[in-house]
Amino acid sequence: MRAEPRFPVGVGSPPATALDAATVRARIGRLVEQRTAANASWFGAEAARVARLCHAMAERFARGGRLLALGCSPAGRSDARHVAVEFVHPVIVGKRALPALAVTADHGSLPRRVELLAEPNDVVWACETEPGGVEIQHGVALAAARGCLTVSLAPSPAEWRFDPAGPDPFVRQELAETLYHVVWELVHVFFEHRGLLAGREVRTRTGGGAAAFLYPFLDESESDLEAVLDDVAASVRMKADEVGALRARTVVDGAGALIGAAGALRATFDRGGQVFALGNGGSATDAMDLVADLRTEAAGRPARRALDLTEDAGILTALANDLGTEAMFARQIIAWGRAGDAVVAFSTSGGSANVLAALAEARRRGMHTIAFVGYDGGRIAAEHLADHVVVTPSEHVPRIQEAQAAAYHVLIELLAG
Repeated sequence: MRAEPRFPVGVGSPPATALDAATVRARIGRLVEQRTAANASWFGAEAARVARLCHAMAERFARGGRLLALGCSPAGRSDARHVAVEFVHPVIVGKRALPALAVTADHGSLPRRVELLAEPNDVVWACETEPGGVEIQHGVALAAARGCLTVSLAPSPAEWRFDPAGPDPFVRQELAETLYHVVWELVHVFFEHRGLLAGREVRTRTGGGAAAFLYPFLDESESDLEAVLDDVAASVRMKADEVGALRARTVVDGAGALIGAAGALRATFDRGGQVFALGNGGSATDAMDLVADLRTEAAGRPARRALDLTEDAGILTALANDLGTEAMFARQIIAWGRAGDAVVAFSTSGGSANVLAALAEARRRGMHTIAFVGYDGGRIAAEHLADHVVVTPSEHVPRIQEAQAAAYHVLIELLAG
């Protein structure tokens, strides 16, 4: 273990920026308390509406509708892509893939893309959590006029409005991530209750099977919608409590690693270096979000040099096709990485082959290495494959990613001094 008597300071930082570890840990404690309170309060108030949204979305999917996730800002685009990958690539055993697509402003006018893509049975989910966004509002209005079910996390003409609590944009985004994960998990409940979906016949259930541990209420009557909605709302609260506790444990137990990682990143930036972020699937969208946050000047934080190694589909597909997926990130580090730069890796398992290869290559090049991992930390933690490892001790992928989002947001707060 590395000693941490003082907050690490990068080359060229004035002595006045150094903070003692007790002060930094107290600050981390306040950031955790803020998140825990906002999470409990907001989901406690919104659970019943979240349950009804799950039912309404299941109705749309049952009629052949799709989910279009909208994003304009860099953070909003990462969330839109996260929504899409979760619905298309479910990690719940035996559950169906649901059609979803991220619709972003990367390739022209977002309202025009909505106009071209949206169909009457679709669900259109605006992923921006901050006010503003004329294009988002226009896109939602177009979708609503077309007959789509519309969901929004910021002021808009959407049918379903959810306003994550509090003024802190990081906390709001973390609540939004938990919301779309919970909706993704619980929309499947209504496929198990065919009699609760318009046009579907009631059938007798004899047990929840492999999904019973996730959905203990699957044995209830298929015709009692209100009873199922009450149970789904209770499940929303339970999942919110679970992630609230997991966020706190991840950040508090990982405080030393976060403090060390902040010092490493500060040293990188002070030397004129840059950060490379990477991950797979939902973890790739976390890499996107981290880079978006670092590149954005906000709340006194300067914009930083950061590169998302999941960003370029041409490079990724070329490397995967010619060399295999294991080389997807390591080869990019070979191309761009320099001694003193930093790599931030996201992996829920702690053992993804392409993440391990990237961390190994980074170390060979004298780069700082930081990893956010789930489960028991996997190989990354067990074999000390990164300089600073933050472990989220859970086996449930959505909760891991939600807690990791809080951890890397706290890291950015610490980086700011």
